Amino acid sequence: MRVNGDEGEDKHTKEIEQVEESGSVVPTKLVVGYALTSKKKKSFMQPKLVGLARNKGISFIAIDPNRTLSDQGPFDVVLHKLPGREWCEVIEEYRQKHPEVTVLDPPNAVQHLHNRQSMLQDVADLNLSDSHGTVCVPKQLTITKDPSSIPNEVAKAGFKLPLVVKPLLVDGSAKSHELFLAYDQCSLSELEPPLVLQEFVNHGGVLFKIYIVGEAIKVVRRFSLPNISKRELEKLAGVFHFPRVSCAAASADDADLDPSIAELPQRPLLERLARELRQRLGLQLFNVDMIREYGTKDVFYVIDINYFPGYGKMPEYEHIFTDFLLSLPQIMYKKRPAT
Repeated sequence: MRVNGDEGEDKHTKEIEQVEESGSVVPTKLVVGYALTSKKKKSFMQPKLVGLARNKGISFIAIDPNRTLSDQGPFDVVLHKLPGREWCEVIEEYRQKHPEVTVLDPPNAVQHLHNRQSMLQDVADLNLSDSHGTVCVPKQLTITKDPSSIPNEVAKAGFKLPLVVKPLLVDGSAKSHELFLAYDQCSLSELEPPLVLQEFVNHGGVLFKIYIVGEAIKVVRRFSLPNISKRELEKLAGVFHFPRVSCAAASADDADLDPSIAELPQRPLLERLARELRQRLGLQLFNVDMIREYGTKDVFYVIDINYFPGYGKMPEYEHIFTDFLLSLPQIMYKKRPAT
């Protein structure tokens, strides 16, 4: 299988090679094979990660998706994020044949996050509420066909406008992360299924991106959609398009924001949420997009979960990720000869 979009990859590869050639030789403790799209490779396999990993005895080796995976390596760990059913079958077959290798993450678990109908179900089932806050999901409706029926479906479900509209399937493309806001019922029939409708929750224009790497948790604030008042809603009509709202350029960490809006969720709540989702999803590498309901201190909504997100945008990601790799079980029992 061939992965498209390799522009600029030669330059990026040379930068990594220069890092690998510099510095003293450290015995290899862990060999990590990676199969990533060119875009993910560029954002994740940065020289600062490769250099730190080398100093810690971690060797990264690019996997060629056009060659048989079992003929490459040997690997202790395989990192992967490539599109398509064909790759899922390849990595699952490899996982079955090589149980000694840690595959991050199992393809069947990853597939669970490719559908927004099932994505948030594990959060909904949690009913997570304690002294540190409540975590829930917005009311959600899945539409797979016949856009003319959407207004009736929305009315029957008792949804309040506006509605957030998202593609049902998440395939890694920019289009699958686009969203729309529908302000009136008549416009709903203009939408193109398959899609998911979520009730919009006012949240002060701030979103919390919760990055999870094994047991490590890092929270970054992003600017998000502003609040919509009842008066504004009466004036607005139609469907408005918003490309990737919470991109890295919209970081809110250094902004002078109202503390009641931007205060981070309490750590015990995040730790419990991350622990429960790791177990239920069967994943180690993911992030959770969460908002705080405006006017509350501790009512939160999870609105998206993403597998192997843009860790390159996470502060100190290279330290967090290399520590995680060295904490994996095989490093405890597998001794490699010095290289």
